Amino acid sequence: MPVTIEFLGHSGFFISDGKYRVVIDPFLSDNPFAKKKAEEIRCDWIVLTHGHSDHSGDAEVIAKRNGATIHAIYELADIFNEKGCKVSHANQGGQVKTEFGSITLVQAFHSSSFEGRYAGMPCGIVLEIGGVTLYHCGDTSLFGDMALIGEIYQPQIAMIPIGDRYTMGPRLASKAAEFIRPKIAIPIHYKTFPEELINDASEFQPKGIEVRVMEPGDTFVYPA
Repeated sequence: MPVTIEFLGHSGFFISDGKYRVVIDPFLSDNPFAKKKAEEIRCDWIVLTHGHSDHSGDAEVIAKRNGATIHAIYELADIFNEKGCKVSHANQGGQVKTEFGSITLVQAFHSSSFEGRYAGMPCGIVLEIGGVTLYHCGDTSLFGDMALIGEIYQPQIAMIPIGDRYTMGPRLASKAAEFIRPKIAIPIHYKTFPEELINDASEFQPKGIEVRVMEPGDTFVYPA
């Protein structure tokens, strides 16, 4: 089944199989490059990699407007539950079956807090929807078990941070893509804060993998 993938900017995506709609890491209101407002997003599920505001900043607004379920690691899901959102608790390694397929939270090396409160461990996301498997690495450094994640889940598409300073830079991100071995690698988490993050993806050059550079608002369908 064809899956539509829209880049919302920074690390955010809108993904749909034509029936179900999933948003990952919505950061729109304070994102100077975002093309959409949080109020324009229509979705059924929101999946969060961690609690930092540039990944979960618009989750509450979007969830309440849509009656959408926020899926996150236990502590972060609890925070949104306290805010009156519908949530789905999970933890690393556990697969949750959904109407559209499944969500699995996997390891990431970073930190996580929400409004100064501990928000559980940071995660990557393996999302199965419409027969397509996507691996959103979240915010992370390079780690060898990315190869194992690639071997087990065999994602066709991987979203990989390249911005440096807070995550991998392009050289290490290229190695991460080579570990994962997706058909398509999408660079994320760069350019949004130009004084802190790298501003282009030209040095993200994994061997043997198609790199798809997306600007906010760009969309493609997989399989094409």
